[in-house]
Amino acid sequence: MAVAAPARPRPPIRLTARSSAILIALLGLLVVYATDQVLPATTDRQAELRFWLAARATGVVALLFLTAQIVFGLVLSHPHNKATWKLSRRIFPWHDHLWVFVMAFLAAHIVSLVADPKAGVDLAGAFIPGLSQYRSAPVALGTLALYAFLVTAVSARWTKLLPNGAWLSLHRLALVIFAFSWLHGILAGTDSAALESIYIGMAAAVTGAGAYRYWAAKRARPTFATSRTEDDA
Repeated sequence: MAVAAPARPRPPIRLTARSSAILIALLGLLVVYATDQVLPATTDRQAELRFWLAARATGVVALLFLTAQIVFGLVLSHPHNKATWKLSRRIFPWHDHLWVFVMAFLAAHIVSLVADPKAGVDLAGAFIPGLSQYRSAPVALGTLALYAFLVTAVSARWTKLLPNGAWLSLHRLALVIFAFSWLHGILAGTDSAALESIYIGMAAAVTGAGAYRYWAAKRARPTFATSRTEDDA
């Protein structure tokens, strides 16, 4: 009796540029709809507050998604995982696609700020560091983090267009992106004290994952003493 051949593993699903744009648009519409349902603008004061809530909520959610993506990336590059690759099949799709959600909520965050007449952040202030009327230095950190995130995302999608190893060097900007984004959220937000536990949790997750990866890599790296053989002694 013939034995059935084992099923071939399916290749991981990758979002194309078109599907990514559609998903970003749908998420943006969902954010606008949800904001209107949570706080309908029946007065001018509520309309102003709705913009602020939308900007704050989308910014925090984008930072949460960014935190998850960086933690997944650190796990994928961990020396133990690189030796077995047991976690890669489960984690890589999340790490590969979370950038779309980060961009969707970042877009909604920027639109909410620019649309708010009292936010003090116009188009120039949102995209040119230092031109924001509201807390120019913290907002500039967010702008720089946005550009660095776009560089890492684009270079990771089109690695073949870059010299060997260049995408990995650019990908390591992720920790700088997180630091800038984290500082941007704390220093630019007017309610950072109320969200202190969330910010501490995100920083602890990235710092812990990065420290453990560094410790494991350093422990696995042979030193002069451990690499010598008995004949060399």
